[in-house]
Amino acid sequence: MSEVDCMEKTSLADAVKRLETAVGHLETAVQRRLDADSSLNALQDDLQRLGEDRSQLAASLDQSEARASRLEEANKDVSRRLVSAMETIRSVLDAHGG
Repeated sequence: MSEVDCMEKTSLADAVKRLETAVGHLETAVQRRLDADSSLNALQDDLQRLGEDRSQLAASLDQSEARASRLEEANKDVSRRLVSAMETIRSVLDAHGG
């Protein structure tokens, strides 16, 4: 085998090694990208769930505030009625010497 043939084989072997190294780096980069995309999808799913939870909590809060408002109005009505009943009882007692 001639010296030129040996040099060509060495250069070819070096080129194959560089190609294998480059392919390895490319595979690693592709895997990192796939992992990142997977993480991004998981984060988007979490964000969507958080949005849905927020909507449910907002609806629940609205219902609770409406109920609290109704209870407050009922409380005021009961208080007015009690005051009126006490005034009526006082009037009756005063009228009958009580």
